[in-house]
Amino acid sequence: MDRIAAPDADRSPPPEPGLPHEELNEPQARAARHAAGPLLIFAGAGSGKTRVIVYRIANLIVTHRVPPYRILAVTFTNKAATEMKRRLEGLIGADIVKDLWVGTFHAVCARLLRRHHEAAGLEKNFVIYDDDDQRAVMNRVLKELNLDDRRYPPRQVLSRIHAEKQEGRGPGEFERNGYFDDAIARCFEAYERHLKAANAVDFDDLLLSVLRIAEDPTSLAGEDLRARFRHVLVDEFQDVNQVQYRLVRAFCKAHDNLCVVGDDDQSIYRWRGADVRIVRGFRRDFPHATVVKLEQNYRSVGHVVRGALGVIRHASDREPKELWTANADGPQIDVVAADSEHDEAAWVVECVKELIAQGVSPNEIAVFYRIHAQSRVLEEVLREARIPYQIIGGTRFFERAEVKNLLSYLRVVANPRSDVDLNRIINVPARKIGQSTVDKLIQAADLLGVSLFEAIDPLIEGRVPPSAMPGGKLEPLATAAKRSLLGFRDLIQGLMTEARSASPSALAEEVLARSGYARMLEQDESVESEARLQNLRELVQSLVDYEQEAIAAGEDATLEGYLERVSLVSDVDALVDMPKVAMMTIHAAKGLEFHAVFLTGMEEDLFPFRSQDPNRKGDIEEERRLAYVAITRARERLWITHAARRAIFGQTRYCLPSRFLADLPPASVRPMATPTAMMAQRRVDVGGGGYAASGGRFGGSGERAWEGRGSWEGRRPAAQAEERLAWSRFARDGEAARAPAARGVDRVERAPGERYVEREAVDAGGEGGEGLALRRGMRVFHERFGPGVVESVDPGADPIATVKFSGWGKKRIKAAFLRAGS
Repeated sequence: MDRIAAPDADRSPPPEPGLPHEELNEPQARAARHAAGPLLIFAGAGSGKTRVIVYRIANLIVTHRVPPYRILAVTFTNKAATEMKRRLEGLIGADIVKDLWVGTFHAVCARLLRRHHEAAGLEKNFVIYDDDDQRAVMNRVLKELNLDDRRYPPRQVLSRIHAEKQEGRGPGEFERNGYFDDAIARCFEAYERHLKAANAVDFDDLLLSVLRIAEDPTSLAGEDLRARFRHVLVDEFQDVNQVQYRLVRAFCKAHDNLCVVGDDDQSIYRWRGADVRIVRGFRRDFPHATVVKLEQNYRSVGHVVRGALGVIRHASDREPKELWTANADGPQIDVVAADSEHDEAAWVVECVKELIAQGVSPNEIAVFYRIHAQSRVLEEVLREARIPYQIIGGTRFFERAEVKNLLSYLRVVANPRSDVDLNRIINVPARKIGQSTVDKLIQAADLLGVSLFEAIDPLIEGRVPPSAMPGGKLEPLATAAKRSLLGFRDLIQGLMTEARSASPSALAEEVLARSGYARMLEQDESVESEARLQNLRELVQSLVDYEQEAIAAGEDATLEGYLERVSLVSDVDALVDMPKVAMMTIHAAKGLEFHAVFLTGMEEDLFPFRSQDPNRKGDIEEERRLAYVAITRARERLWITHAARRAIFGQTRYCLPSRFLADLPPASVRPMATPTAMMAQRRVDVGGGGYAASGGRFGGSGERAWEGRGSWEGRRPAAQAEERLAWSRFARDGEAARAPAARGVDRVERAPGERYVEREAVDAGGEGGEGLALRRGMRVFHERFGPGVVESVDPGADPIATVKFSGWGKKRIKAAFLRAGS
């Protein structure tokens, strides 16, 4: 193996003692030795790209005598920049590293802009506005221009402005196509004017201001920027946008010493402005560039590497790369067919428990999902199993702002005296009830000794007595404020009337419709708003689940009962500081790695995801790259799960396995099914009841229903659909009996030495129960919850059984709703 020479003691401080010198393979060494001219490094997943970057920087300083302050290395996260500095300190010493320019694009540009603030028309003490600051400015702009914030939501307007800035365009270059765009252009101009008046920049301006200076041939500051760096290195180059690319090219205008490291197979941030065409077109812009491909994967076992290559190999217009590894084959990839999202979650948790029992730290276990809304059921089952977890790059489901907002509406309807909840939603969505009006309402409630809701009418009608304090008379409300408060009061009263007859889930739907909350998110055509809508639909689905459980137990499904359950879930969820299973979307998993990975929800329309955003439809290539990223996060073990049916976004879907599963090499895959999935399949095969009648299991009427729907690229040939269904059909002959989930379903757990006394069988009676004689340990089937095992039976005229269902936990079910399992 080639090795980069260690730093010479005569030329620089020695490395810190005890730090090993990592060896480089031949392509890595070739890239690290490269000293002049453009260099393009295609770095496959787990191929040691950070090692190459740090050795190349060390080589430039030690061998080629490049002063460290003449080297710029940019990446996309502070974590990556910190890791790069740490490794460099081990190679060349901290004293040298402190003079390097290493950081994110935004951090580097902020530092440069402080030096050249005058050229950007800023004072040196300029401030950087975050997202909340930007929204505050936009709210002011909308009022100034007399634009309705319901028709022009601030987030949506800012999203359009940021998209323009990421392409390097200002208000003058904004293309207007209709009345709406005219309004956006006016907002853009006013927004920029307010930023300038405040001596402020947003995150896009940090880059754009430095770019304009660097590209100005007449600017002395621009001349300084173009001459400042002799070598520029860019990590994660597949994630750059046009402004970032123009910026690094401007820095290299005099010498072309630009080294970029990236992987077009891992470009997954188009929604954030990344343009994969830049890395693919690098050789067009730099015809004499040296190209090095890092294809040896050091991270994962052989089956995982071959699985990832099988998926990405079918991508169109990719730079050919043959990922390989010298690691052992390791375990095969388990592709698991589940019956439902609850069954899927139960399988995942059983496997997690087994991994932990084998000594794997929870920190080395990750659960991936395509969208945040999928986390709800997984969180509930993990919590029931008392397995600590944390959400990476996101928020726990019931702590998300939109979920809290809808719950606050429901709490106010159930209990209008809940001031905290009323204060949270009184102006969500915006209904022109400002803080001064809320302050007066609070003062009125305090003076009257009533709740905020009860104080609305007296405040509007001027019936609030003056305070004993000097000058304590409450100022009357303006007419517009009175009108807004009356509208809110009428909304809540109407929902309270609706709550008397509507089910909890129907009431939630009414809240979203009547309040305008759903409409506000629908009009804001951003990825963030779509995710918020998905989470709200998932909360409605949570209400539906609660109603089904109540019906099965012969109980009333009440709004108060659901809110109590949610409150208890939230209150007991404070976990001690201990190793936790990581849960995250695949986008958040980029750059991470784990011993064991569970990739859930691998179904058509979910992964690949069918977005509601018209600008995102048909982007199957990015979804394929996302699957590649997900697979390559696993070092040793990988489970991929898909469900036959999934209740999500308030509706039940009958699902086909993802097309990506057919691309996995058969020799690297072990198909299997959960016991619940196999039991459901047997019910279909023998013409049983349950969900067979409502869509089929593997290829029945559910398949026909699928074939009648659209897909990413239109309906695929029946042969290809059949190939994808092969994974599910394996359930009939699967090896799932050996799997962890099987062992937990078939028996009732008893403590060591516990005596087992068989109770007398209880006749369920009734038409639905088919005259079942229920016994402890008996397998049963429920229309909603699927297969389960009876744990106890309360006899009586209408017996109730306690049944443990896969993914649902223990439920009290009226025996008349149960059927014999198989």
